[in-house]
Amino acid sequence: MSESKTANARQTAGIPATVVSARPVVLPAPGRGDDLQVRVSAPATGTGLPVVVFSHGFGWSMDGYAPLAEHWAAHGFVVVQPTHLDSRTLGVPAEDPRTPRIWRLRIEDLTRVLDGLDILEASVPGLAGRLDRDRVAVAGHSWGAQSASTLLGARVLDADGEPGEDMSDPRVKAGVLLALTGLGDDLVPFAVEHFPFMRPSFDTMTAPALIVAGDKDQSHLSTRGPDWFTDPYTYSPGNKSLLTLFDAEHSLGGIPGYEVAETTDASPARVALIQQLTTAYLRGALYGDATAWKEAVTALEEDPDPLGTLQSK
Repeated sequence: MSESKTANARQTAGIPATVVSARPVVLPAPGRGDDLQVRVSAPATGTGLPVVVFSHGFGWSMDGYAPLAEHWAAHGFVVVQPTHLDSRTLGVPAEDPRTPRIWRLRIEDLTRVLDGLDILEASVPGLAGRLDRDRVAVAGHSWGAQSASTLLGARVLDADGEPGEDMSDPRVKAGVLLALTGLGDDLVPFAVEHFPFMRPSFDTMTAPALIVAGDKDQSHLSTRGPDWFTDPYTYSPGNKSLLTLFDAEHSLGGIPGYEVAETTDASPARVALIQQLTTAYLRGALYGDATAWKEAVTALEEDPDPLGTLQSK
């Protein structure tokens, strides 16, 4: 068996691979004000590798979310993490003229990554010729999940409640949406005034997605409780799954990073469950092999002390 086939077989079997990570890889971004910096993480061997484009939460950067990015890369995915303009590492001031458009520029960052896969492949040593462009997913946490959801078909409602531009991308086959905020009808007045883009419609979010919510995630932007974060599942068409994690707050146990200050509900076991289920889901969604996903779901259902519940439609 060739080296690449051996590597792919090991990753399919769930055996972690050695990961190679490169940063910053720079994509030209005319009109953005700053070129787009990304981190690329990939297994050191193997070919025909699927791609996951990950959008970080507010203030984070390409250097966050190691518990997910490193795990996915170790299990056979090329993970691309752009640094959006709201990142604390860039220091864009609130009065910057781009600030009102950052929500839109975030989405453009994700499509720019997809447009720039050739550049990324050529810029990372040893990656050339190893990507499978027919197997692409998006993922994100919090604001990043909202950014990613638009590529799956979610729309932003305008002031009259009409769906805005369709920014879905047919290159994206599936998504993993972590702590994605719900409908805009339940925003507090501050959010209504300052975050008009937080008025989503999930009616046209037709692409397959795994939605992950915490049952203790109480947002200060919403007048509702943690069930607000289940709206993307409730109000989107079928072919969706919802993982609701017990006692999980907005960081879902610590997915932004190990021992970071923002994690108020640290739980290595919860993070491990997210790693296992998201990896199994992505393999099933991108390869059409549901075996790993079914096994992961069965393990959760048969756990005598489960960390969450799963629904599918």
